[in-house]
Amino acid sequence: MFKDKYYRLVSRFFQFAFSKFRGIKVFALVGRSGTGKSYHSKLVAAKYRIDLIIDDGLLIKGNRILAGHSAKRDADFLAAVRTAVFDDDEHKDAVVNALLKERYKRILIIGTSEKMVKKIAKRLELPEPEKIIHIEDIATPEEIETAMRIRYTEGKHVIPVPSIEITRSAPQIVIDSMKVFSGKKRSLKKNQSFEKTIVRPEFSKPDKEEISESALTQMVKHAIGEYDPVMKVKKVRGTKNPDATYSLSITLMLPVKHYISTTISDLQEYITECIEKYGGIMVKGISIEIEEWG
Repeated sequence: MFKDKYYRLVSRFFQFAFSKFRGIKVFALVGRSGTGKSYHSKLVAAKYRIDLIIDDGLLIKGNRILAGHSAKRDADFLAAVRTAVFDDDEHKDAVVNALLKERYKRILIIGTSEKMVKKIAKRLELPEPEKIIHIEDIATPEEIETAMRIRYTEGKHVIPVPSIEITRSAPQIVIDSMKVFSGKKRSLKKNQSFEKTIVRPEFSKPDKEEISESALTQMVKHAIGEYDPVMKVKKVRGTKNPDATYSLSITLMLPVKHYISTTISDLQEYITECIEKYGGIMVKGISIEIEEWG
């Protein structure tokens, strides 16, 4: 047993010592979908002198996209999920190779949860985030409320690069561009500004028809599979509320002897984040019923 522990420690040491990204400090910006993370990302990067940003499948440096493709170009939920977490090996390898060519010390990963940003870091062979910043730490409640209202009534998203970078590959999703000016309280240079692009992805069109239960079931199955592969989705019932939000009732199947490491509220929150980010809809509430078998 001692030898096994010794070899594991030695292995971990050499993995770190010869890591391709040794010495890189990873930051993360975390918040629910539609709360303004991409909008605030350049301000965070400037404040902490961060060189690169990972956002929705893209590797961004300054005003340029170095590699990857945006999840906002994907027309359906599952494709957008796979893009955002670099599930496709070809996509992941392209971004990793681009990272290897860059000289940088700090990188920012944007995601809806700590679990998501850690997964992205692992896929890109980066260290785990050393500093996690929550959107509530840098945006006021009023700013967050406004961002969410725009997201869920107009279906608008932000990509933190100039519009010319987006129109080259996906002109059909571009709506407009905007400039964000820094303030003294942001600890940035006076009058510094950043151009961002406003887009409307296919999966986030506000005039789309009501989401079918089969589509909601697909979204929930993906979220559950990521959260705990042992759980199985038996049934999903969705109701669209008058305010255009959705209420979900989910029945899960679970082996009798299987231990759930987290609470039901954690599971509800994870499913909500997943569906809101990639389904382009807002979830008002989720009820979960668990049936055991075996």
